[in-house]
Amino acid sequence: MGQRGDWGQNLSQWAEPKNGGRDVAVVVVDERGRLTIPSELDVRGTKATLIPAGSFLIVVPIPRHPLEASSSWLDSRLSRTELKALAEKAARKDALKRAKTRKQA
Repeated sequence: MGQRGDWGQNLSQWAEPKNGGRDVAVVVVDERGRLTIPSELDVRGTKATLIPAGSFLIVVPIPRHPLEASSSWLDSRLSRTELKALAEKAARKDALKRAKTRKQA
């Protein structure tokens, strides 16, 4: 599978289920909110984004070098600085909208 933390280097390895789609793991979340991911998935030392989606969670591994990993499929004419500024502006706008909804602003 490659080295640990090299998620995104070859995204196609995640697009096709192995073993007829049986690479599904059932894990238990302990009383402290921790879960143990099976060693076969080889994710030690990897950062991931956890997305709450109703009654379940989506775990998306973050590549060690996200810009390099996404450069083959994510094209942008903007620089990293410009993209960051746009994201921060959108986050501020969203935070203000949420605060107004909660009557905090």
